[in-house]
Amino acid sequence: MIEALSTLLLWLGGAFFVVGTVGLLRFPDVYSRLHALTKADTLGLGLVILGLSLRADRLATVLLMLFIWLLVMASSATACQLLARYQLQSDKDSSDGSE
Repeated sequence: MIEALSTLLLWLGGAFFVVGTVGLLRFPDVYSRLHALTKADTLGLGLVILGLSLRADRLATVLLMLFIWLLVMASSATACQLLARYQLQSDKDSSDGSE
């Protein structure tokens, strides 16, 4: 039963990675691409880590995976914020020059 649940979580996590990648390729502007990619990939990684945690044999391994997930969430949010801020500044600069 745990093996089946673990496999399901791993497949769902992979599906979220695919959905995030499709969003990156299909959405029209930078902001919606960033939103789709960061949200889907963070959730996908969480599901993968949850699925792998069910298969882990030691608590230390589970805690290490959770720590890695926390670091990825923090770095993903920070990188997304910086990219969106840069794009916003670029949009403002290009609109100021065209007037």
